[in-house]
Amino acid sequence: MTVAERVREQTRARYPDEEGYVERDGVRVFWESYGEGKPTVMLLPTWSIVHSRVWKLQIPYLARRCRVVTFDPRGNGKSDRPLEASAYDEHELAADALTVLDATETERAVLVSLSLGAHRALLLAARHPNRVAGAVFICPSVPLALRPGDQFSYDFEEPLGAYHGWAKVNRHYWLVDFRGFLEFFFSQMFTEPHSTKQIEDCVGWGLETTPEVLIATAYAAQVKKDQARALSSQIACPVLVLQGTEDAIEGSARGMALAQATGGRLVLLEGSGHGPHARDPARVNLLIREFVESLS
Repeated sequence: MTVAERVREQTRARYPDEEGYVERDGVRVFWESYGEGKPTVMLLPTWSIVHSRVWKLQIPYLARRCRVVTFDPRGNGKSDRPLEASAYDEHELAADALTVLDATETERAVLVSLSLGAHRALLLAARHPNRVAGAVFICPSVPLALRPGDQFSYDFEEPLGAYHGWAKVNRHYWLVDFRGFLEFFFSQMFTEPHSTKQIEDCVGWGLETTPEVLIATAYAAQVKKDQARALSSQIACPVLVLQGTEDAIEGSARGMALAQATGGRLVLLEGSGHGPHARDPARVNLLIREFVESLS
């Protein structure tokens, strides 16, 4: 990163020690590495609505104790933005993670995922057990239980007469008022009082991509219920699930179900929403650290 780029970018508590790109099938993915020593913790990307700065409160803390690797998802940050839905298939995103592990000469890593990143973590831990030492799932978006409310009771395809609440999850609305969707979505992610900073950060990161990219991700193949159950049953590494009790996007039932399906440890974070890593970073960081240290 050049000096000019660092001036434009929001100040970081820690800058990467190494960075680079990997390329698969013509799509370039940007990665960063912080700290040194073992083990390596890979902070997986979530939905392409944000990039790896979503982990900005975990990186400096964890990098003082081990090596940390992050990468921007396809569709945001410094990674490419393909517009084909097939480019965002969960198997493609998991393959990106493997390629980054290879590029950073990481034999095994502890995976930390948020929300949709759980799909990639499931695929990696179940199908590449030799590369995964443990897995932390934060508010996992896994289809093992129902979501709360009416998030997906509206038609994504058809134009609606009005766009209120979760009706904003609609391709036509995204193309007309993308910022409006981002502001609504992140207000639901951070339901705790005094979350203005977290919401503003995420809206800014969301504006670094386009509605066309998010529309492509909406049509991409994700891990379905039966596959999620099968993958969960195959995971042999230690698992920690951190779940906010006031998660308005995924609900607490999904995290609880994943912990049960994997035989992992469940920690319920009372009063936390869908982004406890940003609203309660001290507690989340300590829980991740304790989990990582328990593996040695």
